[in-house]
Amino acid sequence: MNRPTTPTRTREPVAIVGMACRFPGAPGVDALWDLLRTGGDATNETPPDRYDIEALYAPEPTRGKVISRRSGYLPDVAGFDADFFGLTAEEATHLDPQQRLLMMLAWEALEDSGIPPQQIEGTRTGVYVGSVHLHYAELNARRGLSALRPSSVHNVYSSLLSGRLSYTFDLRGPSISVDTACSSSLVAIHLACQSLRSGETTLALAAGVNLKFLPDEDVMLSQMPIIAPDGRCKFGDERADGFAPSDGAGVVVLKPLSAALADGDRIRALILGSAISNDGRSVPNQLAPSVEGQVQMLRWAYEDAGVPPAEVDFIEAHGTGTPAIDPVEFAAFGEVLGKDRSADRPCYVGSVKSNIGHAEGAAGIAALIKTVLCLEHRQIVPSLHYETPNPKIPWQDLPLRVPTEPLPIPDRGRPLIAGISGQGISAANTHLVISQADHPTPCEPPPAGGPHLFVTSARTDSALRDTAIAYLAYLTPEGSGSAHRLADICRSAALNRHHHVKRLAILAGTHQELSDRLQAFLDGELHPPRADDTTLQALAHDYLAGEPVKWASAFPQDTRYVPLPTYPWQTKRYWLD
Repeated sequence: MNRPTTPTRTREPVAIVGMACRFPGAPGVDALWDLLRTGGDATNETPPDRYDIEALYAPEPTRGKVISRRSGYLPDVAGFDADFFGLTAEEATHLDPQQRLLMMLAWEALEDSGIPPQQIEGTRTGVYVGSVHLHYAELNARRGLSALRPSSVHNVYSSLLSGRLSYTFDLRGPSISVDTACSSSLVAIHLACQSLRSGETTLALAAGVNLKFLPDEDVMLSQMPIIAPDGRCKFGDERADGFAPSDGAGVVVLKPLSAALADGDRIRALILGSAISNDGRSVPNQLAPSVEGQVQMLRWAYEDAGVPPAEVDFIEAHGTGTPAIDPVEFAAFGEVLGKDRSADRPCYVGSVKSNIGHAEGAAGIAALIKTVLCLEHRQIVPSLHYETPNPKIPWQDLPLRVPTEPLPIPDRGRPLIAGISGQGISAANTHLVISQADHPTPCEPPPAGGPHLFVTSARTDSALRDTAIAYLAYLTPEGSGSAHRLADICRSAALNRHHHVKRLAILAGTHQELSDRLQAFLDGELHPPRADDTTLQALAHDYLAGEPVKWASAFPQDTRYVPLPTYPWQTKRYWLD
């Protein structure tokens, strides 16, 4: 019988052009980097509003109990800006908080990419969402049949996680929710890349989400046991005894590299290739990890990427810190990445789970965002709780190291390369190969002279004030806006953001002048620019009046997109009675 041949792939890289996230201790991408580079541990005690804490931890030998009070949690999981998305209070209350979080993060990721959401309405944009739990639907069901309403149907199918984004943003490409357990969001990213490579889609949103409102699974896992009693992931350490389940969500915006270059996008990193696999019957127990299965997955991924494994600079492992998985991962990494690798250039292997816990359905997207940030900053961040190397791992035979402090990545005369691994309890394995993007050449400052037109908007007056406050922080010497030319900031605010009904227009020539006038607006002293014969003032007047604006004359030709503050959500609490 002829064995199937290795599938061929179109190897155009996929560009990551936008990212947004919420993870424990990290309400956004920049905050996540701060947590990672400083070695922060964002796990904490279980909030009392999640579960009946005393009942769960009561020493009753006749029933199961959770063995750790510590994990990774997001604050205000009930918070949502229903008015922004046109939902009533009742609709928002019965909508799964995972869908709500994805809606806000998808908007933020599109903002980060510089793509106004209305530009992709009706387009062949795909949506791929990894998830595991539907706890909110189960919470509602436990209230009894009388609590069920027609709107409850929006929570009972995982397909509606991706479907909600397609509906909200009017996206007409594939809309797929993925559950391969802990590898779900990496599989979602893989599927998105395959769709883009095949030409099925022109743009893709890939996401992962994990919000836990029921303790049942953790009680079960505690009996196996694979939940760490101290609520900390100790990847690679001899004390590795399980993981800490955590909340989290992330969204990335993906494009074929050629399209991103043609559109002048800011490219954060490139996905060079990927592979998904299953261990099959390579081990006698379906739930046990397999070195053979991991090795196959890694080889397929690097073949797909066209990258020699010895060139990989660092690996973001699945990294759960469990006794069974850690030795398997290190053995597979050593076999594949160690071949032909120079002895003086070890491959560093870390795990974001040591910082934020194991976000299950969103674990892969957390790993991807962490890795992109490491590539952008050319720095490997420490993996926490690694003190004594696990004696079951033959460290002396492996060219692998676990970083315990921030390490700069040496310039190797090529883009940096990293790998990201994920595993599911059904032995669904995934690996992505990503590389550093070429950084654009810095622009020369524009000639001194006339002012620039800055515009911004929001859906409500309170949100507009919060937007002004965010820009004030952004423009300070410590803020990220200080690194960008004012012309680029103004161009990005005008051309790369959705414009809402509440609007603000300011003419300013410097960062400080813009800051001063934003403060005047907050103090109630700023008046709209007059509509006289000055071109920029006329454009400002038209913008404030809601008239169509031709922006071509407003900005120098060499201006380009730069990242701006995200939309300031005006959240309220929506939760089942």
